[in-house]
Amino acid sequence: MSTHKRKLSKPAVPEAPHGYEFGGPLGAFGITFGLPLFIYATVFLCNDVSGCPAPGLLHPSTLTWSKLKTQIPWPANGIRGIYSTDATLWVSAYYFFSLFLQLVLPGEHVEGLQLSCGGRHTYKFNAFNSALVTLTGLGFGTLLYGSKWIVWTYIWDNLLQIVTANMLVATSTAVFVYLRSFTVPHPGQPNPEHRELAKGGHTGNMLYDFFIGRELNPRLTFPRWIPIAGGQVLDIKVFNEMRPGLLGWMILDLAFIAKQHRTHGFVSDSIVLITAFQSLYAIDALYMEYAITSTMDITTDGFGYMLSFGDLLWVPFFYSLQARYLALYPLTLGWLGVAGVLAVQAAGYYLFRGANNEKNRFRQDPNDPRVSHLEYMETESGSKLLTSGWWGTARHINYLGDWIMSFSYCLPTGIAGYVVHHYINPVTGTVHTEVEQGEVRGWGMIFTYFYIVYFGVLLVHREMRDEEKCRRKYGKDWDRYCEKVRWRIIPGIY
Repeated sequence: MSTHKRKLSKPAVPEAPHGYEFGGPLGAFGITFGLPLFIYATVFLCNDVSGCPAPGLLHPSTLTWSKLKTQIPWPANGIRGIYSTDATLWVSAYYFFSLFLQLVLPGEHVEGLQLSCGGRHTYKFNAFNSALVTLTGLGFGTLLYGSKWIVWTYIWDNLLQIVTANMLVATSTAVFVYLRSFTVPHPGQPNPEHRELAKGGHTGNMLYDFFIGRELNPRLTFPRWIPIAGGQVLDIKVFNEMRPGLLGWMILDLAFIAKQHRTHGFVSDSIVLITAFQSLYAIDALYMEYAITSTMDITTDGFGYMLSFGDLLWVPFFYSLQARYLALYPLTLGWLGVAGVLAVQAAGYYLFRGANNEKNRFRQDPNDPRVSHLEYMETESGSKLLTSGWWGTARHINYLGDWIMSFSYCLPTGIAGYVVHHYINPVTGTVHTEVEQGEVRGWGMIFTYFYIVYFGVLLVHREMRDEEKCRRKYGKDWDRYCEKVRWRIIPGIY
């Protein structure tokens, strides 16, 4: 990447105070304590011990805790077994390596949008280069040792403990930025680092503020005496959004491919498709890293437990669930199946990337020949809102492309569900494993297709939050804009 500076211009506009989101303190409590349990449930209940789902779940009247423990990867030493110091150290090493690459590799320096306090943050973007270095190293290891390389076997064998390690990192990061947010200078005090609180993140309710994030863009400046890092700035939010989780998602998918190869001796077209689609999504985000500066996550949301958990646990471990399923129950789609799934993915990506490119080009340079023909309306604040092209069809048309792509992540799992049978050879004493769909056929779709439902709800909720933000910001101009661009996400429907 080059090292020139790019400047994204947009005036800061005062906004009305924010109210509670995500159901307020009660919703924050439910998400903070509920979603970690959900992640653990996906590991326990869709497994290589008994099946996906664990067969006992289909017979709740006879299900006991003792019986369920025999059907899930419950640690031999009980609840303490979900933690491993060894796994925590390896996960920590992964984070430190990601930080090391952030600091030492060259990158593109980008000035973000203007802040309410009047300044701008400068970002160093090299996540794509960092991913190339990491993936190249993983590729060499696989070339030398194949699917039995220790990285791939360690991830599979210690997945539960790796989840816990990431949980500790996410939680400790959220606690750190929450406590540090109380050192943000008050208005009128010297503020050379341009620190500010998120508008909706300092309500006074401790749990809600911890969840939603008090400080908008928590950053650390390394002392100049530190080798390599001296003088560099780490934007904690951008680092977590673009590095450990997104790349970790790809790494988990690759580990699950290796597991399938070790178990079945081949790699199915279904798991290749899912990994390719998800890797394309992640690599696209890494390559277009600078575009994150104009997203709601950066411009509006504080960095708290919500984003910390989402970046470091939800994205890598929930989004890779389909590949983990196929690692145990490979499904062959054939050419027609592959073509159908590819068509869905291509349509979604074309819409998603085309809309986002159009918006980014227009924001950077409205006179760019690729977007200069587009119609727009200008608000009293000086902002220009597109009313033609992709953004003339729906106010959040990119979300539709994003949602369409989510179907291609789930379709390759087919009518999901499998049962694992273990047999002991009476002569040799060796254990043989067979996998079939059996009585749980179709029930596995609760796991492998839940992503479509969740992602649709997420996008609608995000659209509603963005609409509210824009209405606060633009006032009557937003009403005029909505009259010109009537549809929210799906033209003619919603």
